[in-house]
Amino acid sequence: MISSFEYILPVIRGIQAGREYYVSMCPLRFLPKLFPVEEEMPAEMRSKRTINRSRVPEIGSYILKNSTNYALGAIAASIDAKIIFEPLGTEAENRKLGRLRVPMDAILTINDGQHRRAAYEMALKENPELGYETVALILYLDLGLERSQQIFADFNRFQVPLDASLDILYEHRDGKAKLVKGVVQRVEAFRCLTEMERGTLTAKSDKLFTLSSLSHATLSLLANFSGLGMEKQVQLAVDFWNVISGLMPEWELVLQGRLAAAQVRQDYVHCHAIALSSLGEIGASLLAVSPDNWRECLAGLQQVDWSISNPDWPGHILCKGGISKSKASLGWMKGYLQGRLGLGTTDILR
Repeated sequence: MISSFEYILPVIRGIQAGREYYVSMCPLRFLPKLFPVEEEMPAEMRSKRTINRSRVPEIGSYILKNSTNYALGAIAASIDAKIIFEPLGTEAENRKLGRLRVPMDAILTINDGQHRRAAYEMALKENPELGYETVALILYLDLGLERSQQIFADFNRFQVPLDASLDILYEHRDGKAKLVKGVVQRVEAFRCLTEMERGTLTAKSDKLFTLSSLSHATLSLLANFSGLGMEKQVQLAVDFWNVISGLMPEWELVLQGRLAAAQVRQDYVHCHAIALSSLGEIGASLLAVSPDNWRECLAGLQQVDWSISNPDWPGHILCKGGISKSKASLGWMKGYLQGRLGLGTTDILR
C-alpha cells in the first residue's frame, strides 16, 4: 500500500520509449528536501558522476547576479517507489494532466542536473525569495541502477559544448562580449568577413576571421584601458583595427570580391588568430606609450612578408604543416612584429 504520508505533485504525463514519465514544476525551496545530498559511493554503484564542487559556486553566483533574468534547464530524476497518477478527467487531454502521489519515503535520484540543484540550494541561502520560483522536474520511474545509469549516459551522450564564437554572439550580460561585438560591427572588414557562430572556418568559407579570435585580440588590445567607458573603448579599438585593415591590402581585395577569402587564409597569416592576437598585444603597448603617434608606428607592417611562404615562419608559427596557436608561438610572433616595427629587440627571432 502507498504510504499515508506523501507528496502530491501537479504533473503532465508523457510517453517516451513506451514508458510513462512525468513533468512537474517544483518550487526551489523544496529541492533540498526532495533531493538530499547523497553519500559518496564507488562509481559502479552510482547512477551519475560525482559532483564537481568547483562548478557549484559558479552556477550559484550566476543565479544570484542574474536573479531577474537567469535561465537554467530542467532537472531529471528517477523515483524508486510505488506511485499513483490521478488524471484530472477522462477526456483525451485531461488524461495527460493530473496529480502524482509519491510516498515521502521514496528515493528520488537526480539523473541530470545535480550541479544545478546544489547551486540553487547555495543561492537560496543568500536570497530566500528565490524559493518561490520554480524549476521543471522530469520524473522517470526507477527501474534499477542499470537503467538509471543508462538514463544518465543518454542525457549526456549528445551534449556539445557551446562554440566560443556563438557564446560571445549570444552573450548579452557580459560587458566584454558587448564591447567586442560593438567593435566588429563598426570595422567594415570585421563586419563583412567574420564568422559569428563557429570558432573554426571551413575550407570553403567566405570569411577571414572568427568572432572568438577577434574577441581575444580586441580584449588584449584594450587590456590597459578598462577604466575607460564602454563607448571610448569601442572607439579606440575601432580606430586601431581600421588602421590595421588599411595596412592589409588582401583584406580590402576580399571585401571588394576580387580575391577569395579561402585563398587569402591559405596564402597569408595576417588573418589568423596568432597574427591578430599579436597585433592586439602590440597595439595595447603602443596606445599606452605612444598615444599621439601610434598610427605612424604601425606603418612598418606594410614591410612585413605575411605570405605563408615567408622563410621566417617554419619552426616558429608554422608547425607540422599548420599555423600554431601555442603561447610560445604567440610570444615569438609578437616579438617578430615588434622587431620589424623597431619597437623591441629581435634576439628571440633566431
